[in-house]
Order: sequence, then C-alpha cells, then structure tokens
Amino acid sequence: MGLAKEIMGRSLIDCSSSSLSPFAPTSSKLSLVRRPVMVPLQQKKRGLRVRPVVAAISEDLVKKSSSTSSSFAEDNEENSTAKFTVTARLIVRNKHKEDLKETFVKQLDAITDRIGRNVVLELISTELDPKTKALKRSKRAVLKDWSKKSNIKAEKVQYSADFTLDSDFGLPGAITVSNKHQREFFLESIALEGFASGPVHFPCNSWVQSTKHHPAKRIFFSNEPYLPSETPPGLRALRERELKDQRGDGKGVRKLSDRIYDYDIYNDLGNPDKGIDYARPILGGEKIPYPRRCRTGRESTYTDSNAESRVEKPSPMYVPRDEQFEESKQKTFSYGRLKAVLHTLVPSLKASISAENRDFSAFTDIDILYKEGLLLKVGIQDEIWRRLPLPRVVTKFQESSEGLLRYDTPKILSKDKFAWLRDDEFARQAIAGVNPVNIELLKEFPPKSNLDPETYGPLESALKEEHILGQLHGMSVQQALEEKKLFLVDYHDAYLPFLNRINALDGRNTYATRTIFFLTSEGTLKPIAIELSLPPSGPCKRTKRVVTPPVDATSNWIWQLAKSHVCSNDAGVHQLVNHWLRTHACMEPFILAAHRQMSAMHPIFKLLDPHMRYTLEINALARQSLINADGVIESCFTPGRYCMDISAAAYKNFWRFDKEGLPADLIRRGMAVPDPTQPHGLKLLLEDYPYAQDGLLIWFAIENWVRTYVNHYYPTSTMITNDTELQLWYSESVNVGHADLSDAEWWPKLETSEDLVSILTTIIWLSSAQHAALNFGQYPYGGYVPNRPPLMRRHIPEQGDPEYENFQADPQKYFLSALPSLLQATKFMAVVDTLSTHSPDEEYLGERQQQSIWSGDAEIVEAFFEFSVEIQRIEKEIEKRNSDPSLKNRCGAGVLPYELLAPSSEPGVTCRGVPNSVSI
Repeated sequence: MGLAKEIMGRSLIDCSSSSLSPFAPTSSKLSLVRRPVMVPLQQKKRGLRVRPVVAAISEDLVKKSSSTSSSFAEDNEENSTAKFTVTARLIVRNKHKEDLKETFVKQLDAITDRIGRNVVLELISTELDPKTKALKRSKRAVLKDWSKKSNIKAEKVQYSADFTLDSDFGLPGAITVSNKHQREFFLESIALEGFASGPVHFPCNSWVQSTKHHPAKRIFFSNEPYLPSETPPGLRALRERELKDQRGDGKGVRKLSDRIYDYDIYNDLGNPDKGIDYARPILGGEKIPYPRRCRTGRESTYTDSNAESRVEKPSPMYVPRDEQFEESKQKTFSYGRLKAVLHTLVPSLKASISAENRDFSAFTDIDILYKEGLLLKVGIQDEIWRRLPLPRVVTKFQESSEGLLRYDTPKILSKDKFAWLRDDEFARQAIAGVNPVNIELLKEFPPKSNLDPETYGPLESALKEEHILGQLHGMSVQQALEEKKLFLVDYHDAYLPFLNRINALDGRNTYATRTIFFLTSEGTLKPIAIELSLPPSGPCKRTKRVVTPPVDATSNWIWQLAKSHVCSNDAGVHQLVNHWLRTHACMEPFILAAHRQMSAMHPIFKLLDPHMRYTLEINALARQSLINADGVIESCFTPGRYCMDISAAAYKNFWRFDKEGLPADLIRRGMAVPDPTQPHGLKLLLEDYPYAQDGLLIWFAIENWVRTYVNHYYPTSTMITNDTELQLWYSESVNVGHADLSDAEWWPKLETSEDLVSILTTIIWLSSAQHAALNFGQYPYGGYVPNRPPLMRRHIPEQGDPEYENFQADPQKYFLSALPSLLQATKFMAVVDTLSTHSPDEEYLGERQQQSIWSGDAEIVEAFFEFSVEIQRIEKEIEKRNSDPSLKNRCGAGVLPYELLAPSSEPGVTCRGVPNSVSI
C-alpha cells in the first residue's frame, strides 16, 4: 500500500469523506468522520469482518440528548426517542441536448413540481421494526428546488432532501425514489449526511422513470457489499424484489424504458419480409448452436413466424434502459458517429462511386484517399453535413452538392510505407498485429484436417517436405519440429465447408489457407509456404496448391496474391470468431445472468459491474447494422451472407470457456508450456511474442486483484457453494445463456475460491484486454486495404487459365482487381475507423466510476487502488519493451511498437488503450 501512496498520492482511505463528493459541504458534522478500521487482507477472516461502527446520530445530537435525557425520560418514557435530521444530496445528470418536446415537458415538470408532483424519497433501515417485523421506513421527503434549478445548464446538478429520523432508526441500507414528473432523469449518486461516522453513499448511475409509466418505486442500495446470507434483515425482501423486477416474466414487447434482462436466440439478423435474399438462418438451438442475446419480445415477421421482426436504423433496438449509451458517449462517439457513417456516409459513397469506377487502377489511387480525399455527392445541406459526427476530415464545398472525404493515414504506413509488402512484416503481424491469437506451434508435418472426409472428400495436405526444406537453414523438417521452429496459421477447416457457397457469390473468390512460418535465430518469423485449398466437390480441377517464397518477378506477384488471400482469411476469422463471437456474443449471457441473479449489493456484481458497461448496447447495434443481412460485415468480408454461419461453426466446434483465459489459450496453441521457474509459471516458446508478453502481465495483474477480492469475501469454499446468487448466476450463464453447449464436460465447476478466481479473471480478461487487443488496431492495420484486405475477388491464375495472360501483362492491375473495390474499401475503412476509436469518456482498466465510493468496504477500495498502481507499472514496462532493440518484433527500423495492450489512451484512433468493457 505504501507504493500506491508514493506513486498516486495519498491513499483514498486517508481522504476525508468530505472530499469524496464535489458537492460535499464543509459542515462541522463532516469533520467528525472516522477512518474505517483496517485489517490486513491476508490476515482477514470473513467471520471476523470488521466494519466501522456507525452511530445513528451525530455527536452534536448525542451531547444535546445526554444533557436533557434524565428529565425527558421522566416526562414521557414512551416519547423519549430523540429525533435528528439527515440530508440526502442527489447528483442528477442533465441532458446535453433536448428537442422541443423534451424542453416543454421539462418546463411542465418544473411547474407541476411546485404543486406536489415531486420526486419523493424514502429511507429504509437495514433493521426491521422490532415490534412489527416490517421494514423500518423513514417518513417521505421531497426533493427540494427542482423547479428553481430546472434551467441550470451544468452537466450535473445537486438537489437535496431532508429526513427526520428516530435515533433508533439504524443505518439506512436502501433508498426508494418515486419520480412523479413526466420525464425520466439520470440519477448518478446519493450521499446521506448527518451521521457521526460520515456520509452513507448510494452509487446509482441509473435512469429513474416516471411513475406514470413505471409505477413501482425505484430501489437503490448503499455501497456496502453483502453476500446473500449476510443481507441485513431490513434489506432481504428488497433484494429479492429488485432481482425479480429485473428478470421480468418473459412475456410481451419490451419498452425502451424497461429494465428487464432476458434471453432469446439470434432470430433477428435476417428480414425475410424483404425477400429470400434477406432471409438468414436462426442462430441458437440444437440445429445451429449459438450464445443467447438480450430478448426484445418483438413480433414475428409476416413471412416466417420463427423470425423476429426487425427494427431498422435509425430506430433504436431495445436494451435495458441503463445499458444504453450515456448521452456523452452517444454525442461524441460510437453510437452517434456510427449512425452517421451508416446512414449518411455509406449512402453518399454508394451514390458517388459509379458502377464503372469499381477498381483501384493503381496504388496511387489508394494514396489519394489519405492525401487528397474522395469526392462525394453529399446531397444535403451544408449546415447539416457539418454537424454530423463523421470520421476524419470531411469538407463540403460551398455552393455545391459535393464534399471531400479524407481518411487519416493508417498507422501501418506511418513508419514505412512499403512495410506491408515485406515477408517479415506479414509474419510479424501474426504475433503483434490486430489478430495475434491464431498462430500455433506446428506439431506434425504435414498438418492435418479435423473435418469429416466422408463429407468433404480427401483432406490430405498438399504440403511436402520439398516445399519447405530449403527454407530451414540446414535443418531437416523433423529437426525443425523437434526444436519447435515451425509455426502455423491454419484457416483450412474454418473456411473449406463454406467455400463452394462463398465462391458462388458475385464478386467473391477465395481459398481455405494454411501458412507455415519458420522461427529465425533473430527471434523473428518468416513465411516459408502457403497452402491454398478448394473443396474437392467444387468446379475447379486443381483443389490444392502450394505457393512458396518468390524466385522471380512472376512468382513474386503470385506470392503477394497468396499472402493477400491469407490476410483475407485472417480478417474474416478475426472479425467473425475472435472479435465478435469470443468477446462480444459469448460475454452477453454472463452479463444478462449477472443482472438477473446477483443483487447490486453482491460483492461479485460490484466487481464485474465496470466490465459489463455498454456491451448489451453495442451488441444490439451490431445486430441491427453490422452482422445483419446485407449489413456492413456481409458486404465487406469475403464470406458475404455466410459470415454468421462461420461464426456459428466456430462456436460449435472450437469455442471452450475453459480455454478462453490467456494462459490456457497459449498452452492450447502450443505457444507456451507450464514452467514453475518462470515469473508467471509459463514459458513462451516464441519469446518475442508481443501480444503474449504484454497480455500475461495484464492477465496476472487481473488475476491477483480478483484473488484478493474473492479471498476477502470467501475465506472458505463452503461460502461459495452456499452463495445462492453466485451459483444461480453461473448456472444460468451456462445452462440458459450457453444452453446449446451446456452439456459439455469442459465447463469449469464453481466449488472453490480458485474456481471462482479463474472464472472471473477469464471474464474480465475477455471484456477488457482481449477485446482491446482485437479491436483498436482495426483501422491502424486494416485502414490500408492492401495490407489486410477484408475480401478477395479473384483466385490466383495458373498457366492455361483464361486470365493468366492478363495477369502477366499487367500484374499490378490484376492484383488490385483482386482486392476490394473502391466502394467496398472506402465503406470498410469508414466503419473500422469508427470501431477503432476511443471516446473521451472511456473508462480504462484500473479506473472506475466514483472510484472512492463504488464499494463501502474500505479494504477493497484500497486493494483496487493497488491494482490501479500495478496497471500503471505495466504500462511503463510496455513502453520500455517497445524501446528495446533486442525485441525485433516491436522495435526497429520501420517496425511499429506494440501498444494495443498499453492500458491508457487519448481519445480517437490511437492503436492503444484497454477499456474496462466491450463497448464498441
């Protein structure tokens, strides 16, 4: 803890409670705050948990009450209970922008507030009434000065309400809020002042709906964490009621103002009412296993009763109200900006790029996108165009219907414009690019397929020893295997089952690829062979082809085309499997179950809370505009309408929760072996593997923080097995959220503290660092389409093919015609630019909203403080590594530093930063 204080200043626990809120008054009562009692975490026993003793009344009142208590008791023993006043200070967040209707309703609320349609609060004690055994409630208190403050333009406005309590009221554990106005409001926090032990904090961060639409009172609990068995008697019924409300009854169409969390299958990606071309398979169920998503309850389509009707852009999709992007995020970042790209920019691109102007004619055409820009037919008023949160520099010409879209130069071109052409850069990106999670150790040669030969025909690899023997620096193939010098990126089984259907699509021609890499004495990789496969049942006579490094001009172009096909395979698996499936879709069930089965008071809910922020919203937006039929993903990636089929196949055949943690994944791929002599008990076979090197630092920092947290609340395994909410959360995540794989034997058990540590660390890792590593490099690496083409339109010609002569006559033209068209490329670039952007209000690993009061457990707040310091230390270590010339995969002439796991970032496209959650 001393290190934390030295690096980050005074300890949070040293801060007086008056400093915890920017609005806290400097009353004499607040100067009486005592520091919480501290017990070293490693010595703490849950049964001996020490809490600060909280007086129910202020010390001033104690003195006053003592001086008169004798005569008071004689006068009337029954009325001897002293009264005292506490003040609730509420922080309400204003909306930045209001339309005319909202402004009118706001003014109406200000008027009706004066005549009694108020915001009403009620305190609920942690204790039951000793006589009636009912909840011990305060008298209701009305929020003051709402009408007077209705025109304040500040981002946050403080309101107050006064309560008069009996001295035996006890400690408030909950507050109910009734909003009798017409309009919802966002309640950030409540602080109760007037207790000798200091303020009692209620982190809220929630929308409070009008009782007109949601009659039930909203319940907010204090920041004191309680396991279910420890719930104070006065809060037990409220705890269950709040969970019951959030679970709903599984019926009806959800309103945007609802706070109901429920499950459904992916039956809303297609729109069969628009025609057969827009129908898509239902994902989820015995036929096509898939994780569950958030239920909306919309009516079925007219054409297919099993398909849910769609909500098309720009209308919003349902997610529980508190899961929707906050206005600052909508205004400055992904939702507003992505909507602008999808609704305005993409149509402008389609209108501006004629059918004849389909291909890049030269590499300079691509350069122009960054230097001069792309002429757009805007077709909307200049003022409206300027206000749109479009990416990069968009300039509209005065008195014209045209505009100029200029893209930022991607980072891959920043240090060496031609780096993408080099074999060493092609290989480096397999371990330090945007998709560094598919490379594996080659354990046998030639590699084998796991597909069924009865379905897919002979599956023997075309790779022979003679293809690679000359690239092994004098080694035999067996020797290279034994010395662990050969590595593989294998997309054969992921693509081959779909190739006939993909290649039948207009403008799609691709292979299933395998790439062999050799580990040099310098610690870098070099590609030594690429195998290109087509289905034996397809139209092509030659179904397998091996391409090796070039020896002349012709073979150089063929080699470049082969690498582009590998990159296209890689881009598809990266987006559909590693990014969308593993960090977005597979996390959604855990989030839904957390809100349905764990109270906001539960310590584990408090731990997971920042790692669940915005994920349901961004996933809903993806279903609406990205992974839907004819959406961005289908139109920009090689598999086209079969994109989600590939994702579903990976879920069924590959995804395993027990292998999703970083150490387990590295061991599964053969990239690391257990080694107790190493700092983290793991030895990397490829030592200069930037993603794994930096990732392990973050993984073990998360694991240590989670272990400290778990051991604090669960000193015995019995407490874990007896925690009903915890067990229901995990059981529902598996058996309902991942119902199609729930019978798999590999699901971890939840019986011990180490089981819980492993499960939670994996979830936090996937939501934060793993997602960051896979997401925020999309534009820096993919924004230059030749480096990482998301789709390919031509096969590689062979002698005797009709196109071979055209290829020989102008290989550059043929190469560019195989890449995405101008429309496909610019559309893709605009979207991934947005998806790679950090918002100004991003919350990064090691940070939390209301960092000092998110938990009422002072030791845990201090432990999180230590975790934050460790994350800062890791960032410095990553900076140091990026400056180490011995690490050639992240440092050198023209080599990009590996910063995708550097925890902090500025806003924008930075190719770094690890947000807490999957929020874009």
